[in-house]
Amino acid sequence: MAAGEGHERRTSRRAASRPRSGVRSAGSAMRSAAEQLAQLLGRPPDSVSSLKPTEDGWEAQVEVVELERIPDTASVMASYRVALDEEGELISYERTRRYSRGTIDRPS
Repeated sequence: MAAGEGHERRTSRRAASRPRSGVRSAGSAMRSAAEQLAQLLGRPPDSVSSLKPTEDGWEAQVEVVELERIPDTASVMASYRVALDEEGELISYERTRRYSRGTIDRPS
């Protein structure tokens, strides 16, 4: 193996594991997912709870207030799975969970 071959393999593997064009940073993917979902739902996102690169782009979990209540711990929240393509365009979304804001996840 030539001196540069091992480095080239590591570089190409790393490059293959993240989007190749369009949205290149986690920060811009996160903003893109939140902004586009807000446009579709007509509600601002509360937070992005997870973000990961995929073969086709990015996948995020975005938390949204669906029904505001007083106190705010009684507000109804929803978690949406959002898929973005390599250019950062939203290609799908689905609500995966509804819960009260004050609910704490417990291990099952």
